[in-house]
Amino acid sequence: MQFTEENIISIFGYEAAEDEEIDKLKSYYLKGKTFEQISNDLPLRILVGHKGTGKSALLRISKEEEKENRKLSILIKPDDIIGIGDKEEDFLKLIREWKRGLIKIIAEKALTSFGLPYNSTREKINEYTGKLIEYIKSTLQESIKNYAHLEKSEELIIKNFISSNKIYVYIDDLDRGWQGQKSDIRKISALLNAVRDINSETKNISFRISLRSDVYHLVRTSDESTDKIEGNVIWLSWSNHEILALLIKRVEHFFGREHETSNLIKLDQSTLASKLYPLMSSTFYGAGHWSSIPTHRMLMTLIRKRPRDLIKLCTLAARAASEKSADIISTEHFKCIFEEYSQGRLQDTINEYRSELPEIERLLLGMKPSKQEKRTSTSYIYTTDTLLKKIENITQSGTFKFSNGKIADKQSLAAFMYKINFITARKDIGDYINRKYFEENRYLLQKFIDFGFDWEMHPAYRWALQPNDIGDIFLQMKPSSPE
Repeated sequence: MQFTEENIISIFGYEAAEDEEIDKLKSYYLKGKTFEQISNDLPLRILVGHKGTGKSALLRISKEEEKENRKLSILIKPDDIIGIGDKEEDFLKLIREWKRGLIKIIAEKALTSFGLPYNSTREKINEYTGKLIEYIKSTLQESIKNYAHLEKSEELIIKNFISSNKIYVYIDDLDRGWQGQKSDIRKISALLNAVRDINSETKNISFRISLRSDVYHLVRTSDESTDKIEGNVIWLSWSNHEILALLIKRVEHFFGREHETSNLIKLDQSTLASKLYPLMSSTFYGAGHWSSIPTHRMLMTLIRKRPRDLIKLCTLAARAASEKSADIISTEHFKCIFEEYSQGRLQDTINEYRSELPEIERLLLGMKPSKQEKRTSTSYIYTTDTLLKKIENITQSGTFKFSNGKIADKQSLAAFMYKINFITARKDIGDYINRKYFEENRYLLQKFIDFGFDWEMHPAYRWALQPNDIGDIFLQMKPSSPE
C-alpha cells in the first residue's frame, strides 16, 4: 500500500461529512441505532451529540434517502437564517419573527429547488402559518404544465408531494459561530419554539434539527420552555463496536468489497479487525498491559466513542507511515503521532466547550498529574473523593464561573468534565477496564450516590498533559474492555 494523501482519504474518508461526495458517503455510511429514531415521519426530531459524532453525516444521509423515496425535503443552513430577529428584544416577538422567517425560507427553498420562481409579494403565508403546505402545493400545481423542464426524479417528487402534502425540513450546523452568549441562546431557543408552533399549526412538516451537546445544554438550562421539546431529543451515541464496523466498512469499500451494515455489526471484534490488517499490523507493541495487544484494542481505547477520533488517529498514523516509506502502518507509526493526536483532542475540547465554561483551559490543564501523583501508578485515576480534592486544589488559583454566571463548585466541575468526556467512569476488570461515558449513563456522577465506579482522565488526553513521559503512560493505563 502506498499511503499517498489521495489513498489515505480514499481509505479512511474525510473527517467532516460535508466534505465527502454524497455517493461515496452513502456507499460506506453505517447506520447506527440512532438513524431510525431520526429518519421517520414524526413532526420534530432534535439530534444532539458531541462534535465529531456524525450529526451532519446522519442528516445528510437521511435527506438523501428522502430524495430517493421521492419525498420533498429541504436543507436550511446558517447562512439561510442570517439576520432573523437580530434586533428584536421581546422574546415572544422574537419567536414570531422566527416563525415568519422559517416559513418564508421553507416556501422559497421548496419552489426554487425545482427551478420555479418564488414571488414573495403574491403570498401571505407569513401571517397564515397553517397555509404553508397549501401555498406550496397550489404553486406546484399551477406549474404542472411546465414539467417538461424537470428531470424525471423531480417530477416524481412533485407528484408525491401533491399526493401526500408532506415536507421534511433539515436544519443543520446551527453551532457555526456559536459563542454561548445570551443572544446566541435566545436565538436557538426562539427557533425551537417557532418550530413547535409551526408543527402545531401545520401537521405535515417534519423538522430534523442537529445541535451540539454543549449548545443544547445551555439552551435547555436557560429557557424553561424547552422542557416541552425534551421528548423529541435523540442523543447520538456510538458503541466502540459500531465505530470499528464503520471503519471496516470504509476499508472494505476501498478494496471493492461491499457489506450490509447488519452483517458487519454481527461479527465479533477480532473478525472485524482482521479486515484492517492489510493496512496495519495486527499487533500493537506497547508496554505493561499494552505489550502485545491487538491493534484494534489500542484504537478503541484511545477514541472517545466519536467516529471522527478514529478517522483522525488512522489518518495521522498513515501519514507517519508515508513519511517513512512504509507499506503498512505499524506500532512505531502510531507511537510517533500519539502526542499530536492527544494535543488535537485537548484543543478541540477547549474550543468546543469554552462557550459553557470560559476558563475550561485552566481547569483541564490543572488536571495534569503532580510530581507526587506521577510517582504512583494511579496518577490519572480517582475515587470520587480524590477527584473532588484534585478539583478543589485547582480552584485555589481562582473560582470558576459558567457562562450563565453561576459559580462552579467542585461537584459541578466534576460533572462538567464527565459530560464532556474528559473524565470517564471506570471499573477495573482484571486485564482491562470497563469505561462508561456520559451518554451511556448521565446520572453516575451525583451527590451522595455511590454507583461503585471510580473515575479516570480519558486516555486520549494524557499525552497532551504529560508529553515528557510518553512511554510511561502505557504503564499507567489498561486497554478498554472488548465489546
